[in-house]
Amino acid sequence: MGSAENFGASRVVHGTPVVQGLAYGPVIRPAGMPEFDIDAAATVAPDDREAEQEKFSAAATTVADRFSARASASTGSSAEVLAATASLAKDRAWLGTAGKLIADGTPAAAATVEAIDQIAAMFTKLGGLMAERVTDLKDIRDRVVAELLGMPEPGIPNPDEPSILCADDLAPADTAGLDPARVIALATRLGGPSSHTAIIARQLGIPCVVAIADLNDIPAGATAFVDGERGVVGIDPDPKTITSAVAEAGRVAEAAASWRGPGQTADGHRVLILANVADGPSARAAAERGVCEGVGLFRTELAFLDRSDEPSVAEQTDLYRSVIDAFDGDKVVIRTLDAGSDKPLKFVTHPDEANPAMGVRGNRIILSNPEIREHQLDAIAAAAKGTSAVPWVMAPMIATVGEAREFAALVRARGLVPGVMVEVPSAAVQADQILAEVDFVSIGTNDLTQYTMAADRMSPELASLTDPWQPAVLALIERVGAAGAAQSKQVGVCGEAAADPLLACVLVGLGVTSLSSAPAAAPAVGVKLGGVTLDQCVTAAKAAVAADSTSAARDAARTVLG
Repeated sequence: MGSAENFGASRVVHGTPVVQGLAYGPVIRPAGMPEFDIDAAATVAPDDREAEQEKFSAAATTVADRFSARASASTGSSAEVLAATASLAKDRAWLGTAGKLIADGTPAAAATVEAIDQIAAMFTKLGGLMAERVTDLKDIRDRVVAELLGMPEPGIPNPDEPSILCADDLAPADTAGLDPARVIALATRLGGPSSHTAIIARQLGIPCVVAIADLNDIPAGATAFVDGERGVVGIDPDPKTITSAVAEAGRVAEAAASWRGPGQTADGHRVLILANVADGPSARAAAERGVCEGVGLFRTELAFLDRSDEPSVAEQTDLYRSVIDAFDGDKVVIRTLDAGSDKPLKFVTHPDEANPAMGVRGNRIILSNPEIREHQLDAIAAAAKGTSAVPWVMAPMIATVGEAREFAALVRARGLVPGVMVEVPSAAVQADQILAEVDFVSIGTNDLTQYTMAADRMSPELASLTDPWQPAVLALIERVGAAGAAQSKQVGVCGEAAADPLLACVLVGLGVTSLSSAPAAAPAVGVKLGGVTLDQCVTAAKAAVAADSTSAARDAARTVLG
């Protein structure tokens, strides 16, 4: 597909490409916030305020319970983000603010809007991962207001025919419930390459473009295409041309879907293709696909979110064993709790931080609650007993050699394989020293990109900076890959970059030995790797690192890899 080919569209808009593929169909848009005029709201009489408070509490509880139920019925990333949103729906900050407003006579619906708008404004000022939750807060607001007013729950329409969903942004409850047979592509005005929308689109395997500044030029009801490789959305394309192109893209996707591994380049260089999972059901679903050779990232947060108490060691042991058993005998990498910041724990008193994204999160939770990590490691060790493969365990948000050394000692004492996440630039810079302390590392490209570029990964204005194709980020990955090769230790990537087939080849050229992503993305990555040699990957990697922009890095890699 030529870079200038827009299929005769009358209008095209450009954004950041997230999930490759080509889709064509009518445009739909989500329902907006329930119409409600705060200024016209009457004051609640003093004798009626208690009943108004009860009405509000019932509506807020109903909405939170719906999120929890959807989390329980979902797997993988969907379950994780829905559980986090359920926890946010029960957050005392906005509930308390709304309660005070109602006590002063403000009607429940108006109090809901005012309270959440106050918290959303505060989150926006905080920036980083807290700003990422503003879309979730507004989604909670709209659902509670709709419940109070007896209106239908807002969200995504259920189209009668395969359609393209365009929106300013999408909340987890919307993206997690999408049917890929009905919603065949996503395009958003906001968000970035590692937003919830992007992550869920990869999980569903549908084309996705984010950070499209001019997306409002694409109206609901128009016939449009989404090109997830080039980051283009266009309306009114030539029907014959676009239909032919979509059919060809479908044939390519169908061929990729039949791939079953193992992961290797055309000249036989092995690369482990692994799965990102969040619980036993998602691990079993990944194993049943037959494309992943193990687990490269088991996110353990799901067991801790939306709970008022810490799960017991026995509960955790059952959870971890369910994932280990799903890939019996294969590599399973378990990440210890990555809580804090946008994923607070109800049973932990989190500090009031001006910049939570750079605060007490991940491994740093041991500063105030070391027992949580101890219990988790005990549970992983218990789950490993009697299994045919020893689990690999890694800590998130490691920034120093000392932190890596301390964690490795705890893991080895329990007979497990120690590793750390490389998300903080300091860990990449000191990769050789950190790898001397642990047995492996895994690069989280979402946070590594955000911290390297000093750019909020949810900012649409900064989407080009939070693109993992940034040459500066690739240079840090190159440094980690070289350190791993020098010490014969494995270097994985478990961030969203591992789901991009072209970038996956570049990562292999940088020294990455395993790629872990949503299982739906694995076949396309495996097919792409199987069509190129290791020398091509190395050549493409050098060209991408030497580029001066993300677009130049992509173009340089395409020139070598096709």
